[in-house]
Amino acid sequence: MIDNTKVRYFDNNATTRVAPEVVEAMIPFLSEMWGNPSSAYAFGAQVHGHVEKAREKVAALVGADPKEVVFTSCGTEANNSAIHSALVTTGKRHVVTTAVEHSANMNFGAYLEKRGFEVTYLPVESDGSLDLHLLEKSIRPDTAIVSAMMANNETGVLFPIEEIAAICRSKGVLSHTDAVQVPGKLKIDVRQLGVDFLSLSAHKLHAPKGIGMLYVKRRTKYQPYLIGGHQERGRRGGTESVANIVAFGRAAELALDSIEDENIRVRGLRDRFENWVLGNIPNTVRNGNRSNRLPNTANIAFDFVEAEAVLLQLDQVGICASSGSACTTGSLDPSHVLTAMGLNPMRARGSVRFSLGIYNTEEDVDFLISKLGPIIHRLREISPLSPEHPDNDKYDIEAARVKHEEEMAKAGIHG
Repeated sequence: MIDNTKVRYFDNNATTRVAPEVVEAMIPFLSEMWGNPSSAYAFGAQVHGHVEKAREKVAALVGADPKEVVFTSCGTEANNSAIHSALVTTGKRHVVTTAVEHSANMNFGAYLEKRGFEVTYLPVESDGSLDLHLLEKSIRPDTAIVSAMMANNETGVLFPIEEIAAICRSKGVLSHTDAVQVPGKLKIDVRQLGVDFLSLSAHKLHAPKGIGMLYVKRRTKYQPYLIGGHQERGRRGGTESVANIVAFGRAAELALDSIEDENIRVRGLRDRFENWVLGNIPNTVRNGNRSNRLPNTANIAFDFVEAEAVLLQLDQVGICASSGSACTTGSLDPSHVLTAMGLNPMRARGSVRFSLGIYNTEEDVDFLISKLGPIIHRLREISPLSPEHPDNDKYDIEAARVKHEEEMAKAGIHG
């Protein structure tokens, strides 16, 4: 059994600790008020009332009307639902998205392509930014929807969603954004953004896993992804997960209150950590735009080492971080996000994401700093490509790098 009191958690983009206030809000709906909110009798009706109050709170988080909020099981379902609906309601067969989307979009795009649809994956610049002129040129008469994430889950880089939505409106095309990483970190206003669809996932903002949300703009045609009962005004079948919905509502309230903390204290912790690493550990590079990103995310490439080795060493001292999306853990290929940004396979495989949250402290960052430097140094001492390797003066490092890539390719580990 892991002693969670000793864990230093720097993987908040993967999931977040459930806030004590959220747990407290859930408990009555796991004990006394367990009725079905769709039932006609009073016992169910009172539960239904709490579902609608939670809907109002989640709507307020994004500046929407409560009637525009459809509860889903997760962000993946919300993303898939938006794209599916656009294809069905328009009858068109082309989707535009980006090459750095979450696997929820990337894999759904691959699924669509196997079924005869066309998907354009827009490239990004070396800092992770998007070329809007290229996006506009990629929209065709048969384009059903443009789906672009608001903030990248690996680098934190932000996309100009308001401008993307405006381009889509001018072309008569629907727009969707995966905003899963944004609540509590930056303000979201769907009216200002102008999107037709927006996805959230509650476990990214200190609520439980298993509940998400899709914003569907009023008067936007919508085809349900899950067909069943009349729940969610006929837009999503399945008995409502009441405790999780109530938790989402409470977390939404807390997220609105934590924006200042994220943008001042958490950003300060992130910057102090990142500046220390870049200033004290040689051969390190920040991945992604320095300023146009989430306030909590630092993605750093450590040359001459493998990220998985770094993470294993960090785990042994109770530090949690990641090499990218939790949804791609186990893959031997380098991050598709970093590859799309032009990183060579070796540097991409040496990149680690540190994502902070409201429960991180100065002490946590000090502990991370104290452990990370020695870990990188030890790993580089045994890396044949590293200048810190004792035999590094006996051969051409660039030639060794090329040989290393060739051996990886032969082993089936492709970059």
